[in-house]
Amino acid sequence: MINVTKVYLPPLEDYIGLLRGVWERAHLTNNGPLLIELERRLRDYLDVPYLFLVANGTLALHIAIKALKLRGSIVTTPFSYVATTSAPAWEGLTPIFADIDDRLCISPATCDAVWRDDVSAILATHVYGNACDVEGLEALAKRRNVPVIYDAAHAFGAKWHARSLCGFGDISTLSFHATKLFHTGEGGAVVTADPELAKRIEYLRNFGHATPETFHDIGTNAKVSELHAAMGLCVLPQVDRLIELRKALVGIYDRDLAGLDLAQPNYAQGLGRNYAYYPVLFATEDQLLHVRSQLNTENIYPRRYFYPSLSQLNYVPISQVPNAESLSARVLCLPLWAELDPFQVQRICTIVRRALR
Repeated sequence: MINVTKVYLPPLEDYIGLLRGVWERAHLTNNGPLLIELERRLRDYLDVPYLFLVANGTLALHIAIKALKLRGSIVTTPFSYVATTSAPAWEGLTPIFADIDDRLCISPATCDAVWRDDVSAILATHVYGNACDVEGLEALAKRRNVPVIYDAAHAFGAKWHARSLCGFGDISTLSFHATKLFHTGEGGAVVTADPELAKRIEYLRNFGHATPETFHDIGTNAKVSELHAAMGLCVLPQVDRLIELRKALVGIYDRDLAGLDLAQPNYAQGLGRNYAYYPVLFATEDQLLHVRSQLNTENIYPRRYFYPSLSQLNYVPISQVPNAESLSARVLCLPLWAELDPFQVQRICTIVRRALR
């Protein structure tokens, strides 16, 4: 069976080596030495001043919203994983959907078109690791006097003009779920360049503690265990190699699917891709369903990622987002992971070509 993705597991002996130290110290959580080391290495890898590990990417979004003290409504994307909508809604914000462009991301123009007086922030997703119009969105945010949060769950290892895509905005949030390019089994992070926001984030992720006996403000339990940090320390040194392996597989897909009635997102000029996903856009939903059926018959399981448009959730206001609703019905992510056999990629392409004849 070939799934859309497969978790990368580092050499077991490397992981066990770090676990031996955990057993010797009997320090499993509460800011252990492996967590401190992983945060330092991630800051260096991403070249960001402040990075805080948290238990998952959804908590990262909650903490970002709390750190920015947002109220009212938030302009966001209907084409993302559901957490990008559910986290603001859970925090009492009203999600206002802007439509997406050919990058599959919201744009300054689509955000401006749905603006209301009570909007307190923009929450944009770098979909499939493709860069949003970061300069345009941040210019809009400055004009409107609101902060920008980037959901960078897909963007680890991606760069915008040689700068980590995870370093843009007032806050960027990351997911280190097991299916991600870099993972800790389960986890996430909150990134900022603002020292005052960094102080708030530090309190918020640990119950609001200022000291063991005093509290700065309200907080939550977003701590990361040493077991998860150990996994991250084993995976991080492999990331550049994993990206190169994925890039080679993407090259096979590009070559073998050329000439078909398929499209891809418009990857922004200046983007250093991380090759985290291989999305294809069909001319019609019927074509997509037929190709998926043919692949499933061969025990190959791509994913409709993201489907349906989040504008169809039952707890959000009605929105007019025709691009998002059309594209979400026609996009399919084909299997892609670093250790996928190139022969299997060729086989997938053969089945797709046959199905589209």
